[in-house]
Amino acid sequence: MDKEIIDVSPISEALAKGNIPLSPAVKANGFVFVSGLPPFDRATGAMVKGDIAAQTEASLENVKAALEAAGSSLDKVVKATIYISNAAWFSRVNEVYARYFPHDPPARTFVAVGSWPLEFDIEVECIALA
Repeated sequence: MDKEIIDVSPISEALAKGNIPLSPAVKANGFVFVSGLPPFDRATGAMVKGDIAAQTEASLENVKAALEAAGSSLDKVVKATIYISNAAWFSRVNEVYARYFPHDPPARTFVAVGSWPLEFDIEVECIALA
């Protein structure tokens, strides 16, 4: 089994700087595994503040960037997991999510969580075909 760690600039650099032991994306056995990515603004290096729609969009843009860095795309996602701090935002998240997966959406799990070590309300992870 070949395992390739995918560099996703500047997310990879931010993780290294913070001594966070994870890879944003890993390619193995014909799949791409994208770690849970929060609403990190790749242009500024800060977390996106604002409503859940803005945070959802930023998280999905990071997932998209990770997939593309691995030679995959949103069209090849087979499973997504959304972690969120408030399950009441389900409908608002779905409005944004539907724009990223307009046809044949992947299998998905939506999980409410307690908190994260940084200030954000959502992160999205996925598994895609390479």
